[in-house]
Amino acid sequence: MIYQTRYHEFDGVNKGMSKSDSRGQERTPQPQVAGPLAGFVILDLTRVLAGPYATMQLGDLGADIIKVEPPKGDDSRYWGPPWLEGESAFYLGVNRNKRSIVLNFKTPAAREALRRLVTRCDVVVENYKAGTMERWGLGYEEVLRPLNPALVYCSLTGFGRNGPSSHLPGYDPIIEAMGGLMSVTGDADGPPMRVGVAMVDIVAGCQLAFAVSAALVHRLRTGEGQRVDLSLFESNLSALANQASAYLTTGVVPGRHGNAHPAIVPYQVFRARDEWVMVCAGNDGQYRRLCELLGSSELAADERFSTNRGRVENREKLEPLLGEILERFDAEELVRLGEALGVPIATINTLDRVFAHPQVVARDMVLTVDHPSLGPIDQVGIPTKFSLTPGQVRMPPPLHGEHTVEVLTDFGFSEVEIAALREDHHDS
Repeated sequence: MIYQTRYHEFDGVNKGMSKSDSRGQERTPQPQVAGPLAGFVILDLTRVLAGPYATMQLGDLGADIIKVEPPKGDDSRYWGPPWLEGESAFYLGVNRNKRSIVLNFKTPAAREALRRLVTRCDVVVENYKAGTMERWGLGYEEVLRPLNPALVYCSLTGFGRNGPSSHLPGYDPIIEAMGGLMSVTGDADGPPMRVGVAMVDIVAGCQLAFAVSAALVHRLRTGEGQRVDLSLFESNLSALANQASAYLTTGVVPGRHGNAHPAIVPYQVFRARDEWVMVCAGNDGQYRRLCELLGSSELAADERFSTNRGRVENREKLEPLLGEILERFDAEELVRLGEALGVPIATINTLDRVFAHPQVVARDMVLTVDHPSLGPIDQVGIPTKFSLTPGQVRMPPPLHGEHTVEVLTDFGFSEVEIAALREDHHDS
């Protein structure tokens, strides 16, 4: 059964989006159409990044996300700087389209309240250490599945529910280190480097949103709920992609290539006259056109460099030659010539330049939502564009426990029960 949810509109266009962002730039209003996941109710017991990022994606696509927080709130509420009038920018970035309630699972009443909520929800997502939900008497097999056989229950842990590392907590940099991502990131003669954002958390969040959606498709076909077991560690392994395949097929351990590519040349950062640029000649034709725009046709004719195999084998000879020539051009000139000849070249944009880019504006990748205490705030837009059921920013990131009374009332709790649960918040 799919339960109907109760959505709340805010002033402005598109249930929370204003006609322009907080900098006054006009945005294209989206049609007020229910998203593809409208009607599904998801209990979100996750904190920090991977889980909240996943449930935000599901909320963007219409699901009713009930964010269940402890009395002190999601840890990310305390992560900063930067802050916006006391609110963490980190938290604001991954928690829109959710309703926040507070339950203190240290108390029996809160645990019983969650069991009641589960009977009327479609999905539970949690990212506690393996075994925590069972210790609270909220385990899937023993308790929650019997209460709601159609429930999709997704556990996101550091290392999965079994195996010798299953008891360990999951932190993005630890997973990047243990899982090999750091070993292939950084300059060849420098230390291993973590990625500039918590990429393992982001990849795991995308995997989680995909897994929940797939499990709901299965349930629609069969009526069956199921458990989904997802880990940061395995998400990291899946994201190693060509690097993992290179090792598994050859047995050769990949090294670090900095801003270059291990299997394509030139596919790396170079210095132009005024700033850095990224040059990607992904095939022999693009390489020949690169040489043409640089006025260096002799590098295309040189049999050492005429094929990608040759360029990779002779990269230490070719890269300095290209670098010397590229430094004679301004970056924007290279970009313009590259676009004209079909050679991918880009400047290395800082985020102020990124969000001012006309493509960002054209694709509605900055949206503005009215926050209950901050007023209009900008958010990164929704990357998936559905022709019939577009995602929407309906609600701002919620204040801590903002919707406790509203949600519990929706689920049939009495005023006395709600008051007792709110009193339990102090027992932390």
